[in-house]
Amino acid sequence: MKIYQYVIFSISLIIGEGVHADSKKEPYPLEYFALRDVISQVNVSPDGKHLAMMKIATKEGDPVLEIYDTDDLSKDPYRVNADPMEITSYSWIGNDDILLSLRQKVRDKIEGFNRGVYEGKLAKLDLRKEKIKEFREVNARIENLLPFEPNKVILSFNADSGANSKVSRQFRPRQYYELNLKNGRKKLLISGKIAMGRIVFDGRGNPRIGFGFDVKEGDSVTFYRGVNEDKWHEIHRQSEDSFESFRVVGIDQAAPDSLFVLAHNGRDKQGLWTYDARKKKFGELIYARNDVDVTGLRGHSDEWNKPDAVAAVRYATDKPHYEYFDADEAKLYTQLEKSIPFAHHVQIASRSKNNEAIIAYNSGPQDPGTYYLLMDGKLKEIGSKQPSFEHDRLAEVKYIKYKARDGKTIPAYITIPKGEAPYPTIVMPHGGPFVQEVVGYDKWAQLLASRGYLVLQPQYRGSRGYGLDFYKSAFIEGGEGGKAMQDDKDDGVKHLIEEGLTDKDRVAMFGWSYGGYAALIAASRTPQLYQCVVAGAAVTDNMLQVNFYRDRMRGAGKIEQENMWVDSLSPIEEVDKVNVPVLLIHGSVDQRVPPRHAKEYLEVIEKAGKPHKYVELDGADHFYSTLFYRHQIKFFEAMIDYLENDCGPDGL
Repeated sequence: MKIYQYVIFSISLIIGEGVHADSKKEPYPLEYFALRDVISQVNVSPDGKHLAMMKIATKEGDPVLEIYDTDDLSKDPYRVNADPMEITSYSWIGNDDILLSLRQKVRDKIEGFNRGVYEGKLAKLDLRKEKIKEFREVNARIENLLPFEPNKVILSFNADSGANSKVSRQFRPRQYYELNLKNGRKKLLISGKIAMGRIVFDGRGNPRIGFGFDVKEGDSVTFYRGVNEDKWHEIHRQSEDSFESFRVVGIDQAAPDSLFVLAHNGRDKQGLWTYDARKKKFGELIYARNDVDVTGLRGHSDEWNKPDAVAAVRYATDKPHYEYFDADEAKLYTQLEKSIPFAHHVQIASRSKNNEAIIAYNSGPQDPGTYYLLMDGKLKEIGSKQPSFEHDRLAEVKYIKYKARDGKTIPAYITIPKGEAPYPTIVMPHGGPFVQEVVGYDKWAQLLASRGYLVLQPQYRGSRGYGLDFYKSAFIEGGEGGKAMQDDKDDGVKHLIEEGLTDKDRVAMFGWSYGGYAALIAASRTPQLYQCVVAGAAVTDNMLQVNFYRDRMRGAGKIEQENMWVDSLSPIEEVDKVNVPVLLIHGSVDQRVPPRHAKEYLEVIEKAGKPHKYVELDGADHFYSTLFYRHQIKFFEAMIDYLENDCGPDGL
């Protein structure tokens, strides 16, 4: 590894001469969208004297870590390079010490489902000595930075259970160690087992909450432990067949043994409750809504002094919203939102122990992500993740709702291009499928909108965040993949046509992962709404994917996955019905949806003589963090060319 000073690269290395495309003449070049974040992870040191950030200075370059003096950001920074490994993230653990998370590609092929080509390590950077100490531990997870113990952190590793049972693979018990960052020695704290495999520690390193599984009864179990106790207490158990949630998300600092819990507790929408750990009883329903689930908490921004404090409760509709418990935090966020241009989702990324330096971060439809330093009463822009884009040239996003054919209300986001309606339209369903999507800045949607396409992102049934009934309607009566879930997407197109926003003869579907699956299903629908489909990292054979997952499925998870894939339509069995052109894109080392899916589908579609093209992204995994510039530019060029020239009779 190397650490050295350097003169800051000009951004022209990335975007030519830094001249923005003329909005009246042409859209931004695809190269702009293919860039990984130029800067990211901006944080101040505990004493507020230094500011660190991750930076990618060239198109194909790896991230490096830069450290600046906050009192003079114009001074040349330190630059840290971990070659041949790649720095993926970092954490301040002292005024002059930084913990680095690194990864390296160690094999050329995946070793099976969910076993990728990268391995990770940790290292400590000493700024005073300008030295890096690499630790031996491989694939460790940082659990707690221990803000009151500057030379120690808590790590965890997958425990070697020595078993291949369904339960041990699903619950993956972990071992927890305290790592001494001075001498590299580690001390075993807790060795997880299936009965209690995952532990949550408070800010002072006390183990407080445990999660496990009762094999005999088939129950998930939650445990609690007081600060000065050595004994764990079972506080809640729930059948693995239950779809209701019970998740401890915080400890009430004002009431001993009172927990904050996200749970349904008999309601359709998940709410925030208090829970008495001694009496094992729900207390007050602190906050709930009738339209959407409560999805989490916002911790206090002063993580050095108040690591366990809770500032607000979170829910999402058009964007993330917060209801504050802490008046000072509410005031601070309100001031930032008023001061930051195009404020949408404002977060405090870090603040110094003396609270004199704060890093604020904003992202949203017209802001790919911008960092600010609040210091000495002044708010100074540090930089944007994607500096090649101008705010007002990015497309607006609107949150809408429409009715599906069976009367169910479907929320959705539409990214609206410049120009006049009706627009050519791309339906872009999210992956998962059982996840929550909240659209702020979406690179793919903005890329398509820059080319004149309206982008519809439907929150089809099965999407999380809209209550139990909405979620379970995707599979509880049988798999609705390719059926009602697909109807929801088509009905969104029909709604936009009726609203005059979409040209009925210029519609396509593009998706990744489950979204790619949905695109392939769309290619075989009758009557046909789409002129073509683009399917990325797509599940093409349902039973193949079920077999990958089978040893992880139990209870509600088994019902979810088996109904989704076993009872849903399988694209590879629908090829004879394909009636529009298909563009298939897949990473060569995809561990979540292995390349076998694409290869087998290609054999069938070629045999059937259906119009198609295939693009393989060499070295790309399933996840966005493995899509480098070379992958993205190849992917984007192929997709845009396909939409313009091969989508339908005259292109989209």
